[in-house]
Amino acid sequence: MGIETDGQGAPRGRSRDGILRAAGAFALIAALWLAADVATKAYFNGFALGSVVGGPYLGIFQFRLVHNTGMAWGLFGDSTFALGVMSVVVCAVLTGFFLANIRRITALELVGLALVVAGGIGNALDRFTLGYVVDFIETTFIDFPVFNVADIGVTCGFILFVLGLLLSFKASEASSEGSAQPEGSKGEGR
Repeated sequence: MGIETDGQGAPRGRSRDGILRAAGAFALIAALWLAADVATKAYFNGFALGSVVGGPYLGIFQFRLVHNTGMAWGLFGDSTFALGVMSVVVCAVLTGFFLANIRRITALELVGLALVVAGGIGNALDRFTLGYVVDFIETTFIDFPVFNVADIGVTCGFILFVLGLLLSFKASEASSEGSAQPEGSKGEGR
């Protein structure tokens, strides 16, 4: 199954079974990441605000509970509801993008989008139910905002998605260059 080609190696799209598998993989990845985010936040939110719960580990990070009503570096402080709404809208747009492109989306793009959506939903849930985002991972070797599992999903997911787009573009560019050369000229004269 998977991605069918048009005879020249260009993707034509997933079969019906491939679409169902891609949708299932997207939902499973997003659900598992969201569950990890919710569980870790529930655990760390049981400690005293500001307390170091563990670490430092390897001189790199420690666990310290912080309640964040804005974004990283204190941007948009006390805008938690508006940021939650924005997160939901972005997650809806990204899910729509995934569904609109499900026939051709690559595995990297799928995983990346699922992680971004899960992270966005995780932080939005905090904003709507608690009025703040629970952050607990603090770097000890650089001054960096305290973050959480959702933030890791958003950041790593974005990187995977962009990498997937770049690789897809490069592959389609190489495929179109290969099919644009006249017969018998491939590899000659270079």
